[in-house]
Amino acid sequence: MKIPFRISLLGWVAIAIVGGILLGQFLPTAIVRIFVTFNSLFGNFLSFAIPLIILGLVAPAIGELGKGAGRLLLITALIAYGSTIFSGFFTYFTGVAVFPHLLTVGTQSLEALQNPESAMLTPYFTVAMPPVMDIMTALLLSFVVGLGLASIPGDTLQKGCVDFRDIVSRLIETVIVPLLPLHIFGIFLNITVSGQVAGIMSMFLRVILVIFVLHVVLLLIQFSIAGVIAGKNPLRLLKNMLPAYATALGTQSSAATIPVTLKQTLRNGVRESIAVFTVPLCATIHLAGSTMKITACAMAILLMSGQAIDPAAFSGFILMLGITMVAAPGVPGGAIMAALGLLGTMLGFDETLQALMIALYIAMDSFGTACNVTGDGAIAVIVDRIVGQRPGEPQNA
Repeated sequence: MKIPFRISLLGWVAIAIVGGILLGQFLPTAIVRIFVTFNSLFGNFLSFAIPLIILGLVAPAIGELGKGAGRLLLITALIAYGSTIFSGFFTYFTGVAVFPHLLTVGTQSLEALQNPESAMLTPYFTVAMPPVMDIMTALLLSFVVGLGLASIPGDTLQKGCVDFRDIVSRLIETVIVPLLPLHIFGIFLNITVSGQVAGIMSMFLRVILVIFVLHVVLLLIQFSIAGVIAGKNPLRLLKNMLPAYATALGTQSSAATIPVTLKQTLRNGVRESIAVFTVPLCATIHLAGSTMKITACAMAILLMSGQAIDPAAFSGFILMLGITMVAAPGVPGGAIMAALGLLGTMLGFDETLQALMIALYIAMDSFGTACNVTGDGAIAVIVDRIVGQRPGEPQNA
């Protein structure tokens, strides 16, 4: 029998959230604790896997970027990183101004998240799964190995790192991502039993609305800068990129949207030689929309759980996030998985807060991807203007 359709990851997450809320109203405590036990095991496995994910994704990505180093690559990478970091700090300062007022209502019912063990059910048993290294060691090792791969002539270690990346990607695609909805189901089941679900769902809706508005503002800023630099109408540039935005909403994939992004970038007058280089590269290294989602969601969840937002910690988090997520878009769920390590070490997210983070992030996955690829068009316009036109090279109309 042929299956008429496949449920997307977003669909499964939605089912998990709704199912957890509904079943949490009447399931016996003994049954709920079974799912709580699974969450404990899965959370410990995530803690074990995250350093491996960071090392497996980031090191070969840095090495591959360095192998093709050149002026065009350097310019594109710096602009993409600058755009990603700007998005993070733009979101942070907006969140500081807006979230404390917007998320005040309903936070009283969430105070128990400051001490989850006192309000939420505990697992029947736990199994310790210590990671082979801590998160910061994994990050530093990734940078050292990646930069080393970029500077040496041999490629033996690079091939080994690529094979390790394939192993990590397979782990994410076949084990972690398929089990995420069940993990989220268990979290919302436990939250419902503890009486905290109403405040959390209210927070979800408010944060999603704020992030959508911020996406629109960010795109207007990106294309205004591109228009000023290139001497073109920014609204026309943005209008030409809307088919790429719409395609990304449907595919939820930067890579799958590349053909449309490339076509619309050429319509904006970018030379083909520049467009065919910058668009695929930015699909990998430009994550302004994803950074916005992660930063906003992290701030909202910290406020929700009654924790303070430390400017110094968030500044370091945003700067590291821009680097860590370079390798993320090629793997389903890769962006949030790569960020979990930073959330835990730099912002103090525990297992419960990480699960809420995953659910909130995936709920807006398509909008973040659409923002990423649309912004790629602005970067291509800027790079085309900075690099300049070579003698005899045609300019697209």
